[in-house]
Amino acid sequence: MSVRMEDVARLAGVSTKTVSNVINARPYVSAETRRKVEAAIAELDYKLNLAARNLRSGRSGVIGLAVPSLSVAYFAELAEATIAAAEEHGLVVQIERTGSITRERALLDSPRLQHIDGLILNPMDHGAEELESVQLSVPTVVLGDHPVGGAAVHVSTDQRAAAALATEHLLLTGRRRIAVIGARSTDSRGSAALRFDGYRTVLERAGIAVERDLIAEADPWIQVNGANAMRQLLERGARFDAVFAFNDSLALGAMRALDDAGLHVPGDVAVIGIDNTAEAAYSIPSLSTVDLGRQRIAETAVAALTEQMASSENPAPRRVLVDFTLQARESTAR
Repeated sequence: MSVRMEDVARLAGVSTKTVSNVINARPYVSAETRRKVEAAIAELDYKLNLAARNLRSGRSGVIGLAVPSLSVAYFAELAEATIAAAEEHGLVVQIERTGSITRERALLDSPRLQHIDGLILNPMDHGAEELESVQLSVPTVVLGDHPVGGAAVHVSTDQRAAAALATEHLLLTGRRRIAVIGARSTDSRGSAALRFDGYRTVLERAGIAVERDLIAEADPWIQVNGANAMRQLLERGARFDAVFAFNDSLALGAMRALDDAGLHVPGDVAVIGIDNTAEAAYSIPSLSTVDLGRQRIAETAVAALTEQMASSENPAPRRVLVDFTLQARESTAR
């Protein structure tokens, strides 16, 4: 005979509503009550019947996560964090790799969205304005600042400020000729533009001119392009004592190219990235980086999406900014 929620409530000495609140990780339950309910669940080996619950509610119990790429470490780790956060709400995550604005638009117009309860969308940087006019058919949370249809909730990090922090760190270690890898001449509104603006602002404030010879473009932001951009800087004879790469993958590729050229990190060139991906802590030397709060972004996005899914009203427009932190490691040591 299967264990029911009523059995858990009886053993814990609470109502079935309280058991439901604990299972769905709602905040208005005391720590002691939560402990008793969790102990009863463990003792009775209670398994929530998601299929029956979803059938009654008309929901699938599935949310979507759409990201531009899974070959970029940040997005792969964001997917892992989103899956973990969704599990806390009894939800399953369906991953979509878009890769282009065309595929993003196709996804948002696709009948496949009828089979999910909501969507977390991390849009492409390029041409994101094309998504402003789409009609969203499911509750949607957007990661970043790009307007997408009628999506009201945006969860993001202040990318200008994060880039400024990375640049300031290099200046504080005594570096003055700071190259950048990851710029995009075609990007006027996306991450590349915002991060370049943060870099430029800090240099100008320090009285240091931004030199064209120290700017290397790279797209997409993957390791091979970081290595190629570094080789281009070296081949053109650019003189620099530090590199700010616009993500960790670019930074790791750049460090490999520096090593191939017989240059030492950080002795000859300091290197910093952005994202704090898992491999950054284990590279040789370990990579300094700015942690954009990926775990918090995922948790906040899932919580905001479940709120939308539970409400019959349109959410009030809001932007949620997640804090970022500097992770100083060996690659920028003085």
